[in-house]
Amino acid sequence: MDAPLSPDAPMDPIAAVTHPDPYPHYATWRDGPALAWVPPRGVWMATRGDVVRRLLATPALRVRPVTEPVPAALLGRPAGELFGLLIRMNDGPVHDAHRPAIGQALAGLPLPQVRARALALARAQAGRGTLDDALFELPVQAVAQALGFAAAELPRVAAWVREFVACLSPLAGTDDLNRAHRAAESLMARMTRLVADAAPHDASLLQAVQAGGGAQARSARPLIANLVGLLSQTCDATAGLVGNSLLAWARHGAPPPDATPPAWIEEVARHDAAVQNTRRFVAEDTVLEGQPLRAGDVVLLVLAAAQRDPAMNPAPDRFDPERPARQLLGFGHGPHACPGQALATLLAGAAVQALREQGLDREAVARHAGRYRASVNTRIPSWET
Repeated sequence: MDAPLSPDAPMDPIAAVTHPDPYPHYATWRDGPALAWVPPRGVWMATRGDVVRRLLATPALRVRPVTEPVPAALLGRPAGELFGLLIRMNDGPVHDAHRPAIGQALAGLPLPQVRARALALARAQAGRGTLDDALFELPVQAVAQALGFAAAELPRVAAWVREFVACLSPLAGTDDLNRAHRAAESLMARMTRLVADAAPHDASLLQAVQAGGGAQARSARPLIANLVGLLSQTCDATAGLVGNSLLAWARHGAPPPDATPPAWIEEVARHDAAVQNTRRFVAEDTVLEGQPLRAGDVVLLVLAAAQRDPAMNPAPDRFDPERPARQLLGFGHGPHACPGQALATLLAGAAVQALREQGLDREAVARHAGRYRASVNTRIPSWET
């Protein structure tokens, strides 16, 4: 059972992301209106499971403002071009044309083979560097490996990905943006060479994407960008999933010693979501959940609150890996649902298993002390002092 709401509880849904225990607060918000106005942030907030599910699927809401498809801070530079092509970050004909190839490729992956390779990589890498670094390095390197990058390249590719992803946060400063532009340029150039240089090995992620993309897959810049996007999408969200899984191990007991079952990781994703919220933008004046909204209004969908709605998942505060009919929203829903849910779950499980095999101290993990990386939407534990 979660602790009672502390005196320094978050006063808004953005502060909640990195609070030691935001879940009692989320429960309070769910008792309010379907869409609640949050004055300090200037956003509408949805926290109920049924409401969040509906809003994720409504065409009236877009993943980016109609007037600003690319953040102004990124315009005219490599990170902005890359961002503008990502199907998870935008709506439009170009994105719709390439979305099926990515989705079909991920759905058709031979997961047992991918898991075996990811686990071997995680075992080789576990124990190198800090635990905080491992949260990011292991999943991103595993996806880079699945795309066909050579083992010697994996650390550099992972570093570029982290530098690019940093610019996606509104907390990014000038130095972060400059590094992100250089990283985006490097990632696009290297991915282009990877696609053009040689035929991908059988059963690789790259092969699956190329097959789904048809004859244009080798030359289409949007598809190249979304191969990079597979790496960037893995970064923060899967790091949070790995970190929160380690905390679940310390707090609720370990999964079986010889594996980390997908159902166990999925319960972590439900109980302590890595992606706590996502924003949607009103494209034109409309009425949603009985509330008139104007074009340009921002709706904050609190996924972590919705997943703990008892109407969606009974006894939601109990960590239950055997939970029947588990319902998740942390990977999205509707046209922008993450097609990589199975892959992310697999990678997180492999990372947790490898770290445990390397002798990770459960008591040291439990001494996490409620510290999380600064973020407006992603819940990533930190053990750095």
